[in-house]
Order: sequence, then C-alpha cells, then structure tokens
Amino acid sequence: MNDIKGKRIFITGAARGLGAAFAVILADLGAKLYLTARNIEPLSALAESIRLRTGTAPEYHALDLADLSQVTLFAKKWRDEKQPLDILINNAATWLSGPMESHDAFAIQQTITANVTGTLLLTRGMLPLLKASPAADILNIVSISGMANVPLQGASVAYLASKHGQAGLTDGLRQELRGTGVRVTAIYPPNIEDLSPLHQKEWDETRDRTSWITTKDVVGTALGALSRARHVHFMSVLMETATSNFHGH
Repeated sequence: MNDIKGKRIFITGAARGLGAAFAVILADLGAKLYLTARNIEPLSALAESIRLRTGTAPEYHALDLADLSQVTLFAKKWRDEKQPLDILINNAATWLSGPMESHDAFAIQQTITANVTGTLLLTRGMLPLLKASPAADILNIVSISGMANVPLQGASVAYLASKHGQAGLTDGLRQELRGTGVRVTAIYPPNIEDLSPLHQKEWDETRDRTSWITTKDVVGTALGALSRARHVHFMSVLMETATSNFHGH
C-alpha cells in the first residue's frame, strides 16, 4: 500500500464507524487526511487519537451534507484555496429505519438530501481538484440497499431510495468522467460489524466463516481497489458473507 503514502484524501462521515476506521488506517499508511462529519466533537477526538498514534493530526471540519448551501460554499472555499486532492471517499450516510408512516416529511427529505443531493454537490465541487491530480479516485460507499431485489432488513423506503440514488450517481459519474483520469468505484457492503483499529486486539482477531462483514473487511477491500494500477478499474465491488443468501446480478 505504499502508493497511499502522501496522498491527499477527503473522507465524509469520518467521526465514527467505517469513516473513522478509514481515517485511522489511511493515516497509518501516511496519507494526508481531511475529515468531515456533522458533529465536530467526535471528529476532534478522532483527530487527537490519530495524532497520538501517528504523530500527525488530520485536518477536520464540520459539514452537514443535508445543508446544500453549506456544502456548496464549503466546496467553493476549497476550490478557491486550490486545496490539492487525490481521493474523495463519499462515506457519509444518514440512516433512517422503519415504515414510511413512522417518519415525517422532514426526516425523509433529510435522508434523501444528505445521501444523494449533498453527496452529488460535494463531488461536483471537488471535481476540479481531483482532475488536477495525476491519479485521482472517487470511492462511493453505497450498500447492498442500493441494489435491486434486496430485502429492506429494517431500512426505510427513503433510505433504500437514497442508496439507489447513490448507485445511479456512481454510474453517471463513471460515464461522465471516463477519459479524465478520475476513477470512480462503488462498494456495496451488507450489514457491517463496527470494529475500530484503535482497539488493536479486536481489529486483529481472526473471524470465523459465520461472522458479519466488518469495517476492517470494507477498508481492506477499498484499499485493494485504490491500490490497483491506473489501467485497472473496479467499477463496483459487491460484498457478502460466506453464509449470505443474497446474490447480486
């Protein structure tokens, strides 16, 4: 993974879970990180943990993808400052569970706006910076909820719709950016068990064949895609457990 060292990587939804795992492992590999999340306090704590672990603290900012004005102005500021960027990891997602009648219009709107429109606008805003990189990647963490014929498994219709929107966003970006040097990859994980690389013993523990897919598995899969030679492009990666009954197509 030496090709990650020195890369400028932007991660959304980095305060906890998969986003935080990405941040710690990429920091270990020598990347220069820019982290965002809705709440600044857990980002600050994560940045301090990374500083203590690696000697270098990542840059971090509060960013609410459901606030479209904030997203647009944030990306414009980055462009105006000509911040270099090599990899954009669109990891943030607003979760919403339960039947439609249990949600008000605001909750539905926030879920779809954050997951689809906010992600699209941030990506659009960062594209000039990515195109200026000699080897740029956009990595979208979608979900098997973004694939056809997958059971809801507790997810709301709004969440499912938003993940299908992210799948469409990925496909559209891939087509529009073909030939620009910016690779676009989507990863479709199922339910994930949250492990933290800050807890080394748990992170390194061998899993049995009945285990859920973990944050470690998703991070490893993503690094595999990002570290491929530039002529190799993983358009999408579907993840499933050894005991899963789901089969993508």
